[in-house]
Amino acid sequence: MHEEKPRARAVDKGLSTHILPTSATMVGVCMTVLSIGHLGPGGEARLVIDKMLAVDALVFLSSALLSFISMRSGNAQSRYEAHAELVFITGLGLLAIGAVVLAFAIT
Repeated sequence: MHEEKPRARAVDKGLSTHILPTSATMVGVCMTVLSIGHLGPGGEARLVIDKMLAVDALVFLSSALLSFISMRSGNAQSRYEAHAELVFITGLGLLAIGAVVLAFAIT
């Protein structure tokens, strides 16, 4: 019985270990799309997309920080991990909305 607890803890911490690098990668994706967007013509649609991507990068940064705090806390059922997951999913949703807006803004 004693051996199962460390394994269970490692499995529980698995989510934070995936959220942290993925969130950091998504910050880079947001910044890349933001930079590529500046190659095309300007306009109000681009301004909205730029602001949305900048906010989304901050959302993913928040998710990465919460995930890091969760891993450092040592608590297998950390509330930080649950918040990191929720913030990460919110960031993905915002990125998907940004992609749709970007697709319709391209002429």
